[in-house]
Amino acid sequence: MGEIKEAFRNKTAFITGAAHGQGRATALALAKKGVRIAAFDLGKKISYPGYKLGTVEDLESLGAEISKLGGEYIYTAGDVRNDDDIRKAVHKTVQHFGQVDILFNNAGICAYGQAQDLSEEEWDTMLDINLKGAWLTARRIIPLMIEKKQGVIINNSSIAGLRGMNRLSHYAASKWGLTGLTKSWAIELAPHNIRVLSIHPTGVNTPMNDGLAELEGLTPKQVAERSAGNLIDVPWIEAEDVANAVVFLVSAEARFLTGSQFVLDAGLLTR
Repeated sequence: MGEIKEAFRNKTAFITGAAHGQGRATALALAKKGVRIAAFDLGKKISYPGYKLGTVEDLESLGAEISKLGGEYIYTAGDVRNDDDIRKAVHKTVQHFGQVDILFNNAGICAYGQAQDLSEEEWDTMLDINLKGAWLTARRIIPLMIEKKQGVIINNSSIAGLRGMNRLSHYAASKWGLTGLTKSWAIELAPHNIRVLSIHPTGVNTPMNDGLAELEGLTPKQVAERSAGNLIDVPWIEAEDVANAVVFLVSAEARFLTGSQFVLDAGLLTR
């Protein structure tokens, strides 16, 4: 166990959408391995999709948890759609930690709607946060990784990035886009010893799932079961399952994995 932690020591992870859910769980899992955490999150609610998002208080409490673990942590409240916010956050990270070794592009939203009923604003918000935000963030971090000739980028896609989804065409488009980015960046960045992977969870037991349930007038379990259809008899996986996958994928044990899709779907896509 000590050897594993030593392998992560002096590494820095930049995590978007870190305030709660999968981002928070991943920050904690990496901090337990000795990774320094730079958290980035909007920290407030927005009009679309309208459910509660992570808050600045969540970012602060994450720092308190990491501190109890003996870890190092900074956070920046900002929008992945805003290049200036990203530049400031990355600059702050370099000022504190000197480098970025791991990027977890996790920030994302989800909401339902038939294609013909979506407004242009709803379409743009989904694509700008889930897809363009990943590119904007990576654009500021990739040069740092190239300079160090090392790094790992994990793009948090979805099963929706590998299949069609009813009433989620804009969401699926954004997640398929992340799959394409992953494969393309893997080709571009392999000469610089930078690996790029995407992960594809089934439904995850997070505040996002709770928010979708609220919008639909259902319970979180009903939303998960309606959307999923997992082979393994669970309505969802946990945020910690995603975090454990990320920890493995950024580790030396996964050193020959790049450009591929890590499916964490409880068997759903086998149907």
